[in-house]
Amino acid sequence: MIPVITIDGPGGTGKGSLSLRLKRTLGWFMLDSGALYRALAFSVSERDVSSQDEKGLLEVARSINVEFLDDGLQSSVLLNGQDISNLIRTEDIGTLASKLAASASIRAVLLQKQRDFLKSPGLVADGRDMGTTVFPDAALKIFLTASIEERSLRRLKQLKEKGITARLARLSQEIAERDNRDSKREESPMRPAKDAEILDTTGLGLDEVVSLAEKLIETRFGKLQH
Repeated sequence: MIPVITIDGPGGTGKGSLSLRLKRTLGWFMLDSGALYRALAFSVSERDVSSQDEKGLLEVARSINVEFLDDGLQSSVLLNGQDISNLIRTEDIGTLASKLAASASIRAVLLQKQRDFLKSPGLVADGRDMGTTVFPDAALKIFLTASIEERSLRRLKQLKEKGITARLARLSQEIAERDNRDSKREESPMRPAKDAEILDTTGLGLDEVVSLAEKLIETRFGKLQH
């Protein structure tokens, strides 16, 4: 069986950064399911499909082809061959992605697309329901948490580095609303899997979080080769 490590949790907890570091250390493939939903939201927005047009939304969901490329120095997200890495990181796209993710029919379409990323030698899967729904048999499940205050500051810094302006108060509000929407949706709500290892990243730097995760990995898979 091809091994899977799932990293779930709300936005701003460091899932993406941790997943990328582990992917590079292990030499495995990576799935950023949040970026997959953002790519869908971007495509829906570009095609001017109404969020109420379920048939149109499903057609878009079936048509998208998303790839994650990483050369060891820089990672990128491709949608049907186009690099959309920065285009999908706006708050508007994030909000739309969260709303689309509440749809059971859309989730059903994207479920198999996500599972198709599983390839040898292994997969690091980052999202909100990776350990509960997409890869319930994963060998290691990690769920990251952090305070809304810290997550908002991280998000603000991330956006500034990309040249995107934002207000901290609005970011905090949007993060809280997204948490509520993701955790209370009927289909695959965001929550830790029963067998997940929970890591609170509040006040921790990326290297510290990576170190904690690597200790969990070594417990399950043996000594890592750096």
